[in-house]
Amino acid sequence: MSRLAPVSEEPVDEESTRDCSKRGRSWRGWLRTHLSFAFSKKTNHLKVLLSVLGCPLFPVSVHQRTPVNEVSSSAQYIVQHFTAATGCRKLDGRVKNMFATGKVVMAMAEEVGPIGPSAAAATAAMASSVSQQKGCFVMWQMLPDKWLIELVLGDQKVVAGSNGSMAWRHTPWLGTHAAKGGVRPLRRALQGLDPVTIAAIFSTSEYMGEKKIGDADCFVLKLSADQTDLSNRSDSTAETIKHAAFGYFSQKNGLLAYLEDSYLTRIQSPGTHPMYWETSIATQIRDYREVDGVMIAHSGQSSAIITRFGDDNLRAGPAVTRLEETWIIDDFAFNVPGLSMDSFIPPKDVRKDHFPSDDDWKSPLD
Repeated sequence: MSRLAPVSEEPVDEESTRDCSKRGRSWRGWLRTHLSFAFSKKTNHLKVLLSVLGCPLFPVSVHQRTPVNEVSSSAQYIVQHFTAATGCRKLDGRVKNMFATGKVVMAMAEEVGPIGPSAAAATAAMASSVSQQKGCFVMWQMLPDKWLIELVLGDQKVVAGSNGSMAWRHTPWLGTHAAKGGVRPLRRALQGLDPVTIAAIFSTSEYMGEKKIGDADCFVLKLSADQTDLSNRSDSTAETIKHAAFGYFSQKNGLLAYLEDSYLTRIQSPGTHPMYWETSIATQIRDYREVDGVMIAHSGQSSAIITRFGDDNLRAGPAVTRLEETWIIDDFAFNVPGLSMDSFIPPKDVRKDHFPSDDDWKSPLD
């Protein structure tokens, strides 16, 4: 049985994938020659939205540790302010799991050509959004490494999970795929749904100063995937150059108000010119409400910008695709009865074919 292709957070094309399998071509070779078609087919908009915004992972693991002498007192103060504002210390020792359901509305706009001199110019040049797609999701989590999410958009569904030692994803067009490297948190959980993990992850962050986001004055904390982690996600044809995240914490109430992360990938097959992908996702986090004494965000809006450049087919300039998502939490609860370790067992194919030491699992696009 052939091993599963690594999980990818980039758009994919089902017909090209089948063709790739028949010819025995490598996943990365297919990526280099066929991936651009996903952007030119209206029918693939759902796949693009689900691939990028459905269930992306955060750049760093919750277990990443930085020497105490390298963590600034300013960052420690901001995280302490956040834990006090959310009341998440109350969860210590008494919360075993969490559950959330919500609704999403996603849309996609596209521009192919040179980017303008400013972000505003680039945004103004975007084509009008296609018709919005409505969906919903359900998420379970046993803090901090075990999680499972099912998200339906239109007539497509994506499922992803982690059992604490490996992460995986299933889509109708590519089947089941395993992630490589260390287990990372689900980005959606860090959009205000999991204050415990937010505090734990940003406890090793770097203080970057202050910035105004909308009407809110915020402190800025930065996290970056270290070189070892980036290397584990790279190979001879696909290299993750960087993956960083920024958390913007309100100076007024201490809550996480804005989350931003981006990663840059270099793709090059032998005898071809390199192609670069830069994906940036920014989320405004709103509507914090108290759940069992803990402040949980109940709505927000995300914007993803995918920029591709360096390819021969993009001589006119970078190709830019913009994705939008708004989300609302319908229900949230702690300590759901019946949720156990068995709820996070990966699919059989992933368990059978998961070889952490094999270089074939090191994809930079997950």
